[in-house]
This record gives sequence, structure tokens and C-alpha cells, in this order.
Amino acid sequence: MRIRTAHVLAGGALAMMAFCTSAATAAAEESEVSVSPEVAYPGSTVRVSTAVCGPDVGYAKGQAEAGGQINLLESDREGELAGEFTVPDGTKGGIYNITVKCPPRTRVETTIEVAHRPSGAVHSGFGGAAGTNFTQIAIGSALIAGAAAGGLVMMRRRAAGAPA
Repeated sequence: MRIRTAHVLAGGALAMMAFCTSAATAAAEESEVSVSPEVAYPGSTVRVSTAVCGPDVGYAKGQAEAGGQINLLESDREGELAGEFTVPDGTKGGIYNITVKCPPRTRVETTIEVAHRPSGAVHSGFGGAAGTNFTQIAIGSALIAGAAAGGLVMMRRRAAGAPA
């Protein structure tokens, strides 16, 4: 009886995860403005494209908080307008808005993340071994030993209850 309950709960959890994942994917696909790359560094060139203006519009203006004005023109794809901007070298890391305006009165927005480029050498060494916390090691070892002991008890109970 307990096994069936566990299977039902596990199945329900998997179904909920699948639903949430598909909803997030659908929301991402419905975006009216595409930005590539989604995470840029200072000095990077960013491409902005949209099909929201419609097939009859051949020009749109955009404004990027992290790059200034963007002129969007017809691209290789039918009905799509595209343009580029460069993230200035001094731009600090963070989330910045991008606004695209199509004639006569269409306005859409999206965001871009600007990441800070690391500078200097990579620190290497012994991972966390230099500052070993023996209390954490003892607690972790006790948890592992307890899990192993619990597994052995469960295996012995199953073996004792199994028909010969």
C-alpha cells in the first residue's frame, strides 16, 4: 500500500514538473523581441530582432539602456526586423531594458543581462581544503554512516520477510 502511494506521489510530482517546464518554455517562445546573446559582456555586439511590427513595416527604432539607439531594418527572415548595438566598455554588470518602437504605435520591451568580465588570474589550490571545517566533516560522515546503516536494516527486513 505504501509503495503505491509513493508511486502516485512521484507520478504527480513528475507531471507537475513537466507542466511547469512546458509553461516556462511557452512563455519564452512568446517573447516579442529576441536578443542574442541573452548575456553580454562590455564590448560585445548584441543582435536585437522582432516580428511584432508586421510584414508591411520595414523600419523600427530601438533604445538599449546599455548601448544607445538601435536601428532595426528588414532581415533575411520575412517579416522580421533586426539591428545591432555594442555594449560600451564601461558598462557595469546588471539587467538593462531594451525598447523597440514600430510605426505607428507599437512598443515592445525586453531585457538583456550584462555580466562583469572577470579580471586577473584564476585562484587555484586545494578547493576548500585550506579552510577545513572538522565539524562539517564529522556531521557529513555521521549522516553517511546513518544512511548506510538504515539501508542495511531495510535489506535485512526484506530478506527476513521474503518467502523461501
